Amino acid sequence: MEFRKLGSLWPVSRLTLGGGGIGQVWGSTSPEEAVATVREAADAGINLLDLAPSYGRGEAERVVGTAFQGRLPEGLRIGTKFQLGNPSPEQVSDRINASLDRSLEALRVEHVDLLFLHSNLIPDTYRYPMEGQDRFATTWRIFEDCVRPALEALIAQGRIGAWGITGVGLPDTVIHALNETPRLAVVQAVANLMDSPGGMRRYPEDARPREIIAAAAQHDVGVLGIRAVQAGALTAGFDRSLPRDHPDMRDYRIAAPFREFAATEGFDPAVLAHRYALSMAGIDSVVLGVKNRQELQQCLDAEAAGPLDEDLVKRIDALGLREE
Repeated sequence: MEFRKLGSLWPVSRLTLGGGGIGQVWGSTSPEEAVATVREAADAGINLLDLAPSYGRGEAERVVGTAFQGRLPEGLRIGTKFQLGNPSPEQVSDRINASLDRSLEALRVEHVDLLFLHSNLIPDTYRYPMEGQDRFATTWRIFEDCVRPALEALIAQGRIGAWGITGVGLPDTVIHALNETPRLAVVQAVANLMDSPGGMRRYPEDARPREIIAAAAQHDVGVLGIRAVQAGALTAGFDRSLPRDHPDMRDYRIAAPFREFAATEGFDPAVLAHRYALSMAGIDSVVLGVKNRQELQQCLDAEAAGPLDEDLVKRIDALGLREE
């Protein structure tokens, strides 16, 4: 397993085990298989787990707690998240601490290495084209005045090692956050051959993930690449039911030429999509959404095969699947 420096932090394995699969976001698996997958990932050299309370309503964190019983293998690090929304300023610190407390209890640990704001970052006056944004979006004022200080306080208390953001809010606001100090340590950024956040994008503007990745590199902020297979749209087929008009299903239809290309070149499309993400400039580690050991081994094999050659990347890009 290759390692790279995660921004200004520590060396991270090129693959990170995400919590979506073991939390059954990406199809069903058994608790026993999820636990075995986590253990096998650690044995294979993966040194970062990327979790969240929202992955299976705490299931992913409980799986990790069961897998290691609070005694993590040497060198294994954990990141988790909190969904804040847009509460009043006096509520922010309590909400962050309450979410972290629940995560630590499920994980059976007293400290996490990374804590991510999972809400969409938006300008103070921005309005999404749907209702309910106060549940999933955090305004810049709340982020700057309340979230940053609360997270820095958690570092000082030793409850977290560093903090970051999930970079799927308004691109300009995410890039603004990357430019500010105290500097955040890590950003999670979309890293797939379509440049598509799929169902994670709630705004009409372009997602511009490569600009976010470039801005992070400029400031030595670590980058965890997410959505390498775009929630299944870049695989041979979905293993969960989605309505035809779902953004991820739409991407699956758009990606038909990629599946044809992969078949012609002798690749499984999921393997090729992961290798493409691993080949992208600025990506320190690619977060996996696997839910069992078979899918994990497929990704381990993809990482071991190394990055794609430049000509193959150009041919994939020439398919014209990137979001405009």
